Amino acid sequence: MIYLDGSYVTGKPRPNDFDACWDPAGVEPAKLDPVFLEFANGRAGQKAAFKGEFFPSSMICTDVGQAFVDFFQVDRFTGKQKGIISIPLSADPLLTGKVQP
Repeated sequence: MIYLDGSYVTGKPRPNDFDACWDPAGVEPAKLDPVFLEFANGRAGQKAAFKGEFFPSSMICTDVGQAFVDFFQVDRFTGKQKGIISIPLSADPLLTGKVQP
């Protein structure tokens, strides 16, 4: 599962970035692009590669002491709860060649 936040999930006519967090359950670290675990320099590597930022959903945002999936659900201006977009990630059996008869 990936959760999407940032200006792409607002009413801004010209969004400029996104923030995402991903569920690390079931992720094979050896297959993960190392940039997803690089947080130095304001996540410059992620921004250069994807024009946005990615965090493991269970990682704690040290600024507020909450997991990123929870932090993303709080409006930074009002402190009120808000929605985010969740996108289930799964392998399409047609693409993996694992279609069962």
